[in-house]
Amino acid sequence: MTSVLYDAQGPRAKRRNVLYTAVFLIAFAAILWWVYKSLDDKGQLAWPLWKPFFTGTEAYSTYIWPGLRNTLKAAVLAMVIALPLGATLGIARLSDHVWIRVPAAVVVEFFRAIPVLVLMIFGLALYAQYTNVTSDDRPLYAVVTGLVLYNASVLAEIVRAGILALPKGQSEAALAIGLRKGQAMRLILLPQAVTAMLPAIVSQLVVIVKDTAIGGAVLTFPELLSSANTMSGYYGANIIASLTVVAAIYVAINFSLTSFASWLEGRLRRRRKSTGAVLGAQDVADIAGTTATGAGVTGAD
Repeated sequence: MTSVLYDAQGPRAKRRNVLYTAVFLIAFAAILWWVYKSLDDKGQLAWPLWKPFFTGTEAYSTYIWPGLRNTLKAAVLAMVIALPLGATLGIARLSDHVWIRVPAAVVVEFFRAIPVLVLMIFGLALYAQYTNVTSDDRPLYAVVTGLVLYNASVLAEIVRAGILALPKGQSEAALAIGLRKGQAMRLILLPQAVTAMLPAIVSQLVVIVKDTAIGGAVLTFPELLSSANTMSGYYGANIIASLTVVAAIYVAINFSLTSFASWLEGRLRRRRKSTGAVLGAQDVADIAGTTATGAGVTGAD
């Protein structure tokens, strides 16, 4: 039986796939056993190394929670600033006016080409020499600045690509019923593009959360990952245990972001399904906001 997307597997293909699956599972189990054996031989699975994370709250209240709070603070600030900035730059790159389109393109391409670490270091030096920001707050400011500049430029390209991916007839139909280009962008194009762009946007938000660790490694920003090093030193060289707990927290945060995005995407798609209703002339005029001028009204006295 042949599907629209692929040919149905024959007996040989089925046996081959079963064999590949079995080989993969055996190899994966062997790798897990090797990792477990290596850690056990080096004493990294000893209970005293893991005990602080299961028998009390000191490790969480003293090290993990302050680091997590700083990570979330930097990530949320960067998201709140980068999202609208990126959307603005992405829309500006689609402008018909050269004096808007070209500067936006230069800004986006410039900051997208520079590593986020370089932007953070540059921000730290900038705040140290030309502002009155205290030395305690400079790492946070530098991390947020680097994340905003880099991720806003990436988000701008996501927005631009999402809008350009829409069928050309969408914008043509909007202009045909009397909408101005700004109204067509706001009422027709962006609402449709957001649903398509949502997975890519959320992926970039996940990158923002993870890139806060760069500030901890280079700028002494006290975020979640840097707390693992401090914590392992305090509890006696349990670096594997500390990093495992921190990695689990990162996985939980990013999984929550992607799960929320999947739920939101499905909800937006359900809400925007067409009702099949046929719009009349008055409905079109109301959408276009041109009722007062009589545009779209037929049979005027």
